[in-house]
Amino acid sequence: HEQLLQMMEERMMDVEQKLRLVKRLLQDKVNQLKEQLSKNTKADAMVKDLYVENAQLLKALEVTEQRQKTAERKNYLLEEKIANLNRIVRNLASPSFSP
Repeated sequence: HEQLLQMMEERMMDVEQKLRLVKRLLQDKVNQLKEQLSKNTKADAMVKDLYVENAQLLKALEVTEQRQKTAERKNYLLEEKIANLNRIVRNLASPSFSP
């Protein structure tokens, strides 16, 4: 009877030891997951910041492209005016140089 009791005690101690080990492993895993959650939260905040910054940069690019198109149109009109003025100057200068 005592031998059976001793075997049961050994088994209980073995089970308790295994439970402590499992508890330690689970706690390690919990700590690891908490750390990962913290990293993911920081990464999520960075992604949101980058998303906002990207939207701002796209808007700035749109404005810049529009300004470039406007400048190109103005440049084209100025070149046409210069060509017209050169033609007028040539026309005015031609008769005065004629004999």
